[in-house]
Amino acid sequence: MPSNKSVSDAPITQFINCRILRESRLQREDLWVRSGSILDPEKLFFDEQGYADDRVDCEGSIVAPGFIDVQINGGYGVDFSEASEDVSAGVSLVSKKILQHGVTSFCPTLVTSPAAVYHKVLPQVKVHNGGAHGAGVLGFHLEGPFISAEKKGAHPERFLRTFQAGGMDDLMEAYGSLDNVAMVTLAPELPGSQSVVRELCRRGITVSLGHSVANLSQAEEAVHQGASFITHLFNAMLPFHHRDPGIVGLLTSDRVPLGRTVFYGMIADGIHTNPAALRIAHRAHPKGLVLVTDAIAAMGLPPGRRTLGQQVIEIQGLHAYVAGTKTLCGSIATMDMCVRHFKHASGCSVEEALEAASLHPAQLLGLDHKKGTLHYGSDADLVLLDDDLNLKATFINGEEVWRQAP
Repeated sequence: MPSNKSVSDAPITQFINCRILRESRLQREDLWVRSGSILDPEKLFFDEQGYADDRVDCEGSIVAPGFIDVQINGGYGVDFSEASEDVSAGVSLVSKKILQHGVTSFCPTLVTSPAAVYHKVLPQVKVHNGGAHGAGVLGFHLEGPFISAEKKGAHPERFLRTFQAGGMDDLMEAYGSLDNVAMVTLAPELPGSQSVVRELCRRGITVSLGHSVANLSQAEEAVHQGASFITHLFNAMLPFHHRDPGIVGLLTSDRVPLGRTVFYGMIADGIHTNPAALRIAHRAHPKGLVLVTDAIAAMGLPPGRRTLGQQVIEIQGLHAYVAGTKTLCGSIATMDMCVRHFKHASGCSVEEALEAASLHPAQLLGLDHKKGTLHYGSDADLVLLDDDLNLKATFINGEEVWRQAP
């Protein structure tokens, strides 16, 4: 007997009994998925006379787009800035583990390192889709080495660099290649940086401003050249001053070109940013807030000493310090924890908290036509959560890849 599925014979999954995050609202409707993409049910019913082959009962859960982490340095004992013989194995381990925290795509982040580390690490990890094997890799985030010594944070000063030979030549000498690179964090006050910002953006690489002593006009000039992100707002930059608000001033600048959004990362772990500062940023520019974990190798591990790039770090409770100091060096927070803390600390809506971990990072990377939404045609990367935003299950391409044990 011939099938009535005239367009495709691929099985169709129907998610029922759920509230779907769509158009910034939680809506009570079913979600239909085929071949890893979200279907328009009207077309399915009327054009194809299609039906569901499988049903997933979500038991009243919230269904939201999968989380996207654009700044994660490692986890579970893996440091992405370590030049091992098999970097991809470490990335694979982390990509598998973060499924339990709702992350379906991420940017492995390298902190300031010697050129030899970039040359060895970068060729080993390619951009690839997620699946049962783990979250998808969207490309590297290279945080440094073209940053300010004054605001280096946990980055080792001896490996910092400036633009001397002509901008991009210095950059290519440091990194070796820009293949599989999604984002670069640099300090816009460094001489020669503006031409680098322009060229990176021309190549489709997102430029972020961070670890910087830039004033507001330097930051605005970088935005005019194409920069679109601020790395961990408030951390490793000049504090807000009413006469020159510095990079923070980009949140309300009237010199941001019309139609452009400047996004900014927030480490909502309750440690890196006071809840009042989190509220100030969110209320000033809610559409730009991107939750990042800035997680390090110690995420998911017990207290003790670990490495971050070329530094030794010490874990004390939820704090990660450069060993022997009180300098924070990344977090050990998970993305689902950041979503919950952000909602609690900011008083924002459930929808806003979820979009800060999904839609906004997708928009930042120019991927919101496929990721970060549950629009028809988008990738069926999604999470199931309860009303307190505790994770119940993670799906990639419509396939279950993790579920909370009963």
